[in-house]
Amino acid sequence: MEQQIKQAAKRTRTSFAYFWVLPILLVILGETGGTWVGVYADDVRATYFAETLTILLTASCVPVSLKLFSWVLTKKIDVVSISQALRLYAFWSGVRLALLAVPVLAGFFTYYMMLSNKGVLCALIALTASLFCFPSEERLRKELHINKEE
Repeated sequence: MEQQIKQAAKRTRTSFAYFWVLPILLVILGETGGTWVGVYADDVRATYFAETLTILLTASCVPVSLKLFSWVLTKKIDVVSISQALRLYAFWSGVRLALLAVPVLAGFFTYYMMLSNKGVLCALIALTASLFCFPSEERLRKELHINKEE
């Protein structure tokens, strides 16, 4: 049982690390230049569309990702066996991070392609929200109501 708990915690930490590596790579790619940086900076319609889409994605994905996980935790995960709960916990943690990755990527693409500060603001909002999803074994035990065996 302890091995399964440690493995599920490791899986959630790994997915969280991948979540943070992706925007870091995107920022490095954007800051080192490239032909795609500022491509639509002079297109007002494209900039407006991208900014609006990024703001709407952030306004919808951030609360949904945080609230959906707590709903799934109480309705789906708490009612199954512990081994099934650990598998579902890792899966839904990944879904939550995927939902947060959408506004992060859209925000950075808007920032670099349109040179719009609204994009980076939305990306930072989603990245900040991901800090509320920071995985740890203690948090997993607390959310799944597992007492540490001494």
